[in-house]
Amino acid sequence: MAQGGTGRPTPLDGGWGWVVVCSCFIVTVCTRAVTRCVSIFFVEFQAQFQSDYASTAWVHSLVDSATMLCAPLGSLIANRWSCRVSVMVGGVLASCGLLLSSFSTSLELLYFSMGIMTGVGFALCYTPAIVMVGVAVGRRRALAYGVAMSGSGIGTFVLAPVVQLLIERYSWRGALLILSALVANLCVCGALLQPVSPAPGGADGEDAPSGGRGRQAASSPVHLPDACRLPHDPKQAEKLIQDPEDSAQSAGLRRRLRGRGFRSSSEYAFLLLPDFLGLAVSFLFLASGCSLPFIYLVPYALRGGVAPQRAAFLMSVLGAVDIVGNVTYGWLTDLRCLRPHRLLCYLVAVAMEGVCCLLVPLLRSFPLLVPFAAVYGYFDGAYVALIPVVTSDLVGTQYLSSALGVVYFLHAIPYLISPPTGGWLVDLTGSYTATFLFSGAMLLTSSFILSLVVGVRRYRRDRRQAALP
Repeated sequence: MAQGGTGRPTPLDGGWGWVVVCSCFIVTVCTRAVTRCVSIFFVEFQAQFQSDYASTAWVHSLVDSATMLCAPLGSLIANRWSCRVSVMVGGVLASCGLLLSSFSTSLELLYFSMGIMTGVGFALCYTPAIVMVGVAVGRRRALAYGVAMSGSGIGTFVLAPVVQLLIERYSWRGALLILSALVANLCVCGALLQPVSPAPGGADGEDAPSGGRGRQAASSPVHLPDACRLPHDPKQAEKLIQDPEDSAQSAGLRRRLRGRGFRSSSEYAFLLLPDFLGLAVSFLFLASGCSLPFIYLVPYALRGGVAPQRAAFLMSVLGAVDIVGNVTYGWLTDLRCLRPHRLLCYLVAVAMEGVCCLLVPLLRSFPLLVPFAAVYGYFDGAYVALIPVVTSDLVGTQYLSSALGVVYFLHAIPYLISPPTGGWLVDLTGSYTATFLFSGAMLLTSSFILSLVVGVRRYRRDRRQAALP
């Protein structure tokens, strides 16, 4: 293991840390991209089981919601045992769920096998893999998250036509069998999530000495807990998070935290922090609005007279530019000048999505909808890449696993109810205008709440600096 001048381990911005990033990339392909591709089976399920639109739509809603709803379960397993165990168990469960789905004889069985069983398996994989990226990479963490989270966009871009081809050649049952084999690779990804040693001063690695940085050999795995845990005294833990640079005593406490196991009774003490509560409320509004453009953009374009091929191309633009947003926004927010303002950058990305949605009713032709798809897709990828980063910045890396479980849990109910809410608005008004306005209002409300969090944090920081002699 590479050592700094103080004899303590340095952050893994190279070597095995980036193997962890690649593993998380494949996890996002096998979870989020596969979930998006479930909609391709929609017509096949309808024809096979002679079901209506609403009944068939529950398959996609259940797998998406179960992934987010059970995210705390993934955090719990990762905290009690390890991220490797959680991802490998989730891979087996998700693969078996898709395998069982290929033999389904009723829609109700699909609700269980594909909706619940596969969704829970994805939940056990998704959050722990993301946590490991934050632990394994220090100074370039936002870029690392951008690369890892781009698996969703890249996977969708590649898998969508492949899944359609598999359905045409092998039927939907054969396609699900092949997807089951693909998802089984989550077990391999879990095995690659080899624990690494944390950097002194936290996962950011900014306080680490330069000596030995990046010299970690990939062939010599190092050992470390998947995430640092908090002290048994909740008040002491809260003080550590809110003011981590307060004193040498806090620094000593942080060093003791890194040696702790995962069985602290205070794992969820961060829930009482005002900053996290504000972030949590903003996530509820964000999740209520962010998915609607992906669902209703194509129908809106078709109603406006856009040809079906061109309308489908808008989704390709969304997916492709989403990847660019993942990587470039992560790289930008890793720059020294922007790193202290990552929460503000996240706020801007969410607000830009909201403004785009409010402008959609004015865009009634293909040439005008293409820029919308590009801008919305970019900022969608941007905010997705920053969710783990801003969560870690607010609560500290010792809480990251549990906090991400709560964050993704908060997405579950909005993901379940916002699509039918958008459809209800279309039925009620006879147009898609109200749906896009609703989406924009939710996103702007989320950004407004975040602006309050940013303002309060800046006020506290200014008062603390003014109190210094």
